[in-house]
Amino acid sequence: MRAGQGLRMRVRAGRGVFGLLCALLCLANASAWAEKTPLLVGQDGSLSVPEGSPLRKRLEVEAVKVVVPKDTLSVPGAIVTEPARQVPILAPVTGRIMALSVVPGQHVRHGQPLATLLAGDMAQATTDEEKARAGLVLAQAAMARAQQVKQAGGAATRDVEAARAALVQAQAEERRAQDRLASFDDAAAAGGKLVLRSPVDGVVSAVSMAPGQNVTDITAPLLSVEDLSEIWAVADVPEADVDQIHIGQSVSLTLPARDGVVLYGEIATVEPDLRPETRRLRAMIPLPNPDEDLHPNMFATVNIQLKQPPGLMVPQSALLMNNDNVTVFVETAPWTFKRRKVGISYDEGEDTRVLSGLSAGDRIVTRGGVLLNDD
Repeated sequence: MRAGQGLRMRVRAGRGVFGLLCALLCLANASAWAEKTPLLVGQDGSLSVPEGSPLRKRLEVEAVKVVVPKDTLSVPGAIVTEPARQVPILAPVTGRIMALSVVPGQHVRHGQPLATLLAGDMAQATTDEEKARAGLVLAQAAMARAQQVKQAGGAATRDVEAARAALVQAQAEERRAQDRLASFDDAAAAGGKLVLRSPVDGVVSAVSMAPGQNVTDITAPLLSVEDLSEIWAVADVPEADVDQIHIGQSVSLTLPARDGVVLYGEIATVEPDLRPETRRLRAMIPLPNPDEDLHPNMFATVNIQLKQPPGLMVPQSALLMNNDNVTVFVETAPWTFKRRKVGISYDEGEDTRVLSGLSAGDRIVTRGGVLLNDD
């Protein structure tokens, strides 16, 4: 009897375990069915999330709001020399460096000698000018003599005309020789020496020659002089923000190397082309630098003052790429969404300004939209 009761108890326990396993299996199947519940696709391309779908818990839907954008655009920048104030010094002729009078970092004045070059072309130009000057003196004397003889009745008119023609030729030759000599130097030394002088007040920024060196390439700069009394701050504006930049905008600059120093200026010019390697546009801001405290190639942060009207801002997580278009999913009915193409302008933190495709109050999927893939 006891054996029969034990058997019945074991049978009942087995039935309980079997029932529990069945219940767990049903729950697992139900969960898997819910995960695989398909989206309902409407005839207009809309997507509906069925009731009970776990996808509803993974989607966040918010209304689009009008937001007042920030007042400034901060971009990286640098201090550079104004191109018109950076002068490379080239030798007008080939020759040999006889003397070097400056070193990098030295301040020079306009007209100050920088180096002396011994050049055969310079000696030839000096000689030609001396010969032309002597020829002019001779022609002037011949002209005066011909006129005196004619007044005395002892010379024909053609002799005077010949003397006048010779004088005109001598004057032209003298002008040519002087211009040739002036193209080298305005105060040429004797013996074919050419003095290279500073064309501006400034600082010698580079020297690439030495005494005794032969100059064979007249297109290679021998020195460089920079006028640092005014420099440029260059702002590198991202491609997405170029429409906000224009001449005359006020800017403030901070420099990592000048803690606590804030500089102010205005955008004077904007380059027309984006830099292909960075996809950025360069805006230039002139800055006075009388003490030369600002040095070329210093890093800077440029804060550009903007006057942007209020607009629609959406989280970047709401934006999805679809066939090279930027899109969002708009809720057209409760838990029914439709993809819509939008036009965007720029990023502001984690948000993006929307120019077209949405209106204030539209409800869009701000997170989880990638799960609504109808392609």
